[in-house]
Amino acid sequence: MENTLATPETAEISGINNISEVKRKMHFTGTVIKTTLAGAIVDIGLEIPGVVHISQLRKEAVNKVDDVVQVGQTVDVWVRRIEQNKDRIELTMIEPLKLEWREIKKGMVVSGKATKIEKFGVFVEIGAERPGLVHISELTHDYIHNPREVVKEGDEIEVKIIGVDRRKKKIQLSMKVLEEKPPKPAKAPKKGKESEQGTVKKEPQVPTAMELAMREAMERANLQKDEEEEMKSKRKPVTTNEELEDILSRTLDQRVKSTTK
Repeated sequence: MENTLATPETAEISGINNISEVKRKMHFTGTVIKTTLAGAIVDIGLEIPGVVHISQLRKEAVNKVDDVVQVGQTVDVWVRRIEQNKDRIELTMIEPLKLEWREIKKGMVVSGKATKIEKFGVFVEIGAERPGLVHISELTHDYIHNPREVVKEGDEIEVKIIGVDRRKKKIQLSMKVLEEKPPKPAKAPKKGKESEQGTVKKEPQVPTAMELAMREAMERANLQKDEEEEMKSKRKPVTTNEELEDILSRTLDQRVKSTTK
């Protein structure tokens, strides 16, 4: 289930009668009824006025309250803290962030404005301290070359928070997760003849010309080896030394006999 962030009150509040109905970040238009060294007291139309500390009069440092506000001046204020047990409302004249770091959670769906477009993605102002980034791969399910094919600067878009790194102050956003995923293309049938039972029969592989040449060369080598072994087996065995001496002795005997006749 997705967490959808409710937009904080930024318009003038009407119909608020007591402190129990006041919430953080509510916006009031009030009147300064008193100034002190520590800040200003502002009437916001409730039974008790609100207090603006000197540090909350503006973002820049303030040395003297009267340099910023005077009694009777109309000012815009936001609720910073409520202490019902003390009947005290702390206000600020510094407009609060719509999203503070502790409020940013993975899975939230928020609206924002595309403020800067780079080749790698789109920066979106979502009301946090820093804009979030929609990487080009998170813009759409389709393949695109440039983020400007999908988003233009100034476009109001809806995004989902898919990652938060509070230490590095990075917010990862996505647009495509909010879109319907396109259906996957049908797979092509496997090659081969389909039998009656629906199984695929593999076709016999035809040997390539290289395989045929290799087979022929191997057969020729084996045949030549067999012929060499057969010829070796038919050769007359080599005569030993004893046989040679016997042949020589008989030859000499025959010559002696022939000379004595």
